[in-house]
Amino acid sequence: MSRYRIDRSDLAFAREFLADPIGYHSPGLQRVLNLMRGSGVAGAGEIPFKYVLVVEDRHGRWRLGRLPLRRGAPVELVEGVVYTDLIAAERDIFSRRWKDLTGDDLDQALSQP
Repeated sequence: MSRYRIDRSDLAFAREFLADPIGYHSPGLQRVLNLMRGSGVAGAGEIPFKYVLVVEDRHGRWRLGRLPLRRGAPVELVEGVVYTDLIAAERDIFSRRWKDLTGDDLDQALSQP
């Protein structure tokens, strides 16, 4: 059984997410998000952790964390990554997940014809 993988054909969905990270998403973007949010089993095209936002100050300050695969293990905070804008945080995590799953920098991929 083959599993869906993110590739350059999904750049339109990346643009859609970056334009409006919160709210309704098209079925194509939802498929990409489901893969990004569901990844976690180490293997081809998957990552050994998930990025999460850790609230430091409700509605004002978030930290980037890595959620380990083993349930109950502590969240690892990524040093030096703090957000004061939830939309910017969502965009950054999307870009990080894109790179982890495709190996491509999203900003560079979007700037290429």
